[in-house]
Amino acid sequence: MTDTAPALYGPEFEADPHPAYRWLREHDPVHRVDLPGGAWAWLVTRYGDAREVLADPNMLKDPARGEETWHKAGLGLPFDHRPTLVRSMVNVDAPDHTRLRKVVSGAFTPRRVRALQVSTERITDELLAAVERAEAPDLVRDLAYPLPIAIICDILGVPETDRPEFHRQAAVIDSASLDEFEAIGAATDWFDSYLGGLVDARLAGPSDDLLGDLVESHRSGELSRDEVTSTAFLLLVAGHETTVALIGNMLLTLLRHPEQMARIRADHGLLGPAIEESLRLESPLQNATWRFPAEPTTVGGVRLEAGEPVLVSLLAAGRDPEQYPDPDVFDPARKASHLSFGHGAHFCVGAQLARVEARVAIAAVLERLPGLRLATDEAELRWWPSMIMHGLFALPVDFDR
Repeated sequence: MTDTAPALYGPEFEADPHPAYRWLREHDPVHRVDLPGGAWAWLVTRYGDAREVLADPNMLKDPARGEETWHKAGLGLPFDHRPTLVRSMVNVDAPDHTRLRKVVSGAFTPRRVRALQVSTERITDELLAAVERAEAPDLVRDLAYPLPIAIICDILGVPETDRPEFHRQAAVIDSASLDEFEAIGAATDWFDSYLGGLVDARLAGPSDDLLGDLVESHRSGELSRDEVTSTAFLLLVAGHETTVALIGNMLLTLLRHPEQMARIRADHGLLGPAIEESLRLESPLQNATWRFPAEPTTVGGVRLEAGEPVLVSLLAAGRDPEQYPDPDVFDPARKASHLSFGHGAHFCVGAQLARVEARVAIAAVLERLPGLRLATDEAELRWWPSMIMHGLFALPVDFDR
């Protein structure tokens, strides 16, 4: 391995980022990385440091706390910082974060998650029926992508007639690279307008969905209108992209380990631990979203000044040998915790639903697609060119028909 820091971008890194993260953990665990637009950030790669940063109340989420160079580069979420889409709990701190999280948590009560599991089973059945008939099935295109977006549409109450366009615009945000600002901006414009229209409809008449709950919180003065639309957009981006990557990455992990796939096919009780191990090994979130020190602090022996942007590499932390023996080995019996859903106050509010979707989808694949195997060389698989997400564009497969 070279004595200089490896590149953290490009097709080679996207296909296999783990050697680069291994080098950083060993040689430069709090690494200053250059970003588009002249910006830069501290990248934290060791598990202990990552867990500390994620739980530290001094590490703020409000983009207004970021230093000037970061702001000029326009690297926030979404990319143009419009208030109608960024005033969600991922971009605010207590007490606003506590208030917003309380409202959103109502969508993920055990009762609602059970109801969504029924929907997940029905949609998965429909999608796999089409996969079984397909000449060239692709388990990202045909299952991992449409399943969670259908669930998000159910949660938000998106009318069936609007869902094809909703899907199309979401695909632009999912698959565009960082330099495709025009395409991302156009899709973001569409969602800004569309979600505003859904809010207007809920203001005209109540509905039994999460967006209806958010609008009622707006009526009572608990949420601003911008917070309502921003929260809906957050659910789309965070709730959809993460689950697409979770399902796709888990399926690829099983295809890489056919002996484990056979064990899980024979005993679905092993599936839950296998999903947790896949989350550790191939986290769907490459890096947790931005944090900014409220005041100067030290992480891993490196001094960080107030406002300097910080990224926590969940993908790197998940393979830290100080935390996990044989960290590159897929071992569903490991029973080790991971950081892939975050840690601390910003732990993913939809983690349980994501697990349900993954468990239902993968169990159904193992039941219905015997002899499952890749239909292409693994070197041909393409990964999203994203600083935040870690997922596949496609997963072409074949099976015994």
